[in-house]
Amino acid sequence: MPMMINNALAAYRNAASQGTGQPAPTPEIDQAPGSDFGSMVRDMIDESIEAGHQGEEMTARGIAGQADLSDVVMAVNSAEMSLQMVVGVRDRVIQAYQEIIRMPI
Repeated sequence: MPMMINNALAAYRNAASQGTGQPAPTPEIDQAPGSDFGSMVRDMIDESIEAGHQGEEMTARGIAGQADLSDVVMAVNSAEMSLQMVVGVRDRVIQAYQEIIRMPI
């Protein structure tokens, strides 16, 4: 995917320079490793899984009487919110994919 974006930017610079005779400015793009969309989604899923594990651990501690009820509720609530965020992103990605598929060529 980053290669396609770079190709599009190069094509844009070519088109812009042909009209004015001067090279178009080169925009700064963050090319840090792991900065693509797939890495972001993977990281978000990993964080959601970790929040789920923490919620389960706090629940077990609460049942054993080793944790405060408010800590258990906060950990479970955090896991639930994290899962809802992942599901929301998944739904939006599927919706975007379906819209792209419906586009006329």
